[in-house]
Amino acid sequence: MYEVQSRRDLIKNHSELFHKDDLIIIPDAGEPDGSMIEVAEKSILWVRFKTIGKQVHASIPDLGVNAFRAASNLVVKLDNLHTIYDLVDKVFAQSRSTFEPTKKEANVPNVNTIPGDDVFYLDCRILPEYNIEDVLSTIRQMADEVERSFNVKIEISTEQKEQAAPPTDVSAPIVKRLASAVKEIYGVEAQPRGIGGGTVAAIFRRKGYPVAVWATLDDLAHQPNEYCKISNMINDAKVFTLCAFG
Repeated sequence: MYEVQSRRDLIKNHSELFHKDDLIIIPDAGEPDGSMIEVAEKSILWVRFKTIGKQVHASIPDLGVNAFRAASNLVVKLDNLHTIYDLVDKVFAQSRSTFEPTKKEANVPNVNTIPGDDVFYLDCRILPEYNIEDVLSTIRQMADEVERSFNVKIEISTEQKEQAAPPTDVSAPIVKRLASAVKEIYGVEAQPRGIGGGTVAAIFRRKGYPVAVWATLDDLAHQPNEYCKISNMINDAKVFTLCAFG
């Protein structure tokens, strides 16, 4: 987070260091064979749902309100987001927006208790064409329906909310020069693609800089044995040199 903030501050406070015709490459994502030039990213939205009912002994359910049951119905209802926000963009390997329930917090410690509270999370990777606030509004409407049906209260908060930056044009000079350099050094036809994760390229793109994200990276991000091959670093440096001077 500190590194990202540093880049934001750099562009904000020292904009004279950058120009719109600069060739900017950020080695923040890539494929093992160098075949992907990242030009677009999805919006990232992590949503936390807390469903509040009334805890009671499981043998007398009518005296309580099962927050777990209501939350489970909401999980199923949220799957309709895929049909509401159904645009397809072939630039992305995962060409549609995704809305996946992920983390589930523990509610009650024993089997014979109906939970009064239940918490789960939704990971959303949304195509740039959609506005995050519109998605959140739809989610709120779904939660309201569950509240009325199950007599619960549902609190919604966001753990992360990052609207996608405008994509880099696939015909931008940096994309074409990078593809040519990759072909010469690696013998690979690199293609412009979009990804579901986020990179620091978004900071530059929001300021109007046509940025390409590229490197030769094994798919080990955030794993304990994450590494970078020396041979990749040497050949990647050759690619960068060709882009600048070739």
